[in-house]
Amino acid sequence: MSERAPSANHPDPCRAAREAARAATARAGDQDHDGGFPAEDVADLGRLGLLGAPVPREAGGAGLGQEAGARDLREVLRLVGYGSLALGRVYEGHVNALQLVARFGAPGQRERLFADARAGHLFGVWNTEPPEGGLVLSERGLTGCKTFASGAGFVTRALVTARRAPGGPPLMLVVPLEPGTRADLSAWRAHGMRASATGTVDFTGLALPGDAVLGGPDDYHRQPLFSGGAWRFAAVQLGGIEAVFDAWRAHLARTGRGDDPHQLARLGEGALALEGARHFVARAAECVAAEALAPARLVAFVNLARLAVEQAGLDVLRLAQRSVGLQGFLREHPLERLSRDLATYLRQPAPDRALAQAAAEILAAGGLAGDLWRPGEP
Repeated sequence: MSERAPSANHPDPCRAAREAARAATARAGDQDHDGGFPAEDVADLGRLGLLGAPVPREAGGAGLGQEAGARDLREVLRLVGYGSLALGRVYEGHVNALQLVARFGAPGQRERLFADARAGHLFGVWNTEPPEGGLVLSERGLTGCKTFASGAGFVTRALVTARRAPGGPPLMLVVPLEPGTRADLSAWRAHGMRASATGTVDFTGLALPGDAVLGGPDDYHRQPLFSGGAWRFAAVQLGGIEAVFDAWRAHLARTGRGDDPHQLARLGEGALALEGARHFVARAAECVAAEALAPARLVAFVNLARLAVEQAGLDVLRLAQRSVGLQGFLREHPLERLSRDLATYLRQPAPDRALAQAAAEILAAGGLAGDLWRPGEP
């Protein structure tokens, strides 16, 4: 898919993301508290056109991640994550929701929801549910909660999964929410990502628009879209790894410890890990955009990419903390918050299963290892 230059109506999203990241970096420390949220940064995303950017061009957006291809979206997510992982987490959910609307929405839904995004509404995708039961859709409306919902109380258009009956296939719904309502952040007392406003949202009794249901039963879990989309949060994590790396690098320069060969060796190892993660994210984004691999093969590669980024992040954290020492654990040091946020955001669900599924696909594949990820190979 060709990539077109931004028009006058849609400024360069990468340049906009770089500006947003600079402002987010300056504010992130003040937002790092229980119940915190990067509200000013989200407002910047709207002002800079990034909330409407994922909307297709035919609907008045910039086609970020769609007609514009994967490269710009990859860079935008990385840059926003560099500025603030909490902001990156929220923005990745916004992008995910709009991509699902673009693929599964009926014409009227697309028109209405894309207009909301252009107007500055923040979208989110929430699918985690409490053990005692999830969201149920009946003739009376919605009953139940979503948990671990990032942006709770700030997302005004929530894409959620709900079932009409226990054990039935999930449906996607896009639900309008009023800011500051239905959210409980009291249980989110996390080590990092404190500014992500992650909490529980109670949808019981909420009035729904007549066309709230998006797509068909179980479209949300359709592969390779469901697992293949993991490259997006890996791109945000990559930005967080870069921020840790830069804080570490700046510390060595500021303290004059860069001449120590052991410090240089650690920094070199960190650069190797970081660049490996960058290449994995780029390749995964390209593979998903091209849709040229068989679904199982594509999911396998994206699983490898997300785990490679996780390992790179853990390696850079270990090396940076060893290199900086105790100072990096003091709250006044830039590395302290960055490390907490990255360590927390790297904890994505089911890493062992993702690795095992990728390995099983690789084991079952024929041909040469160098051909595993070539389009058209079995």
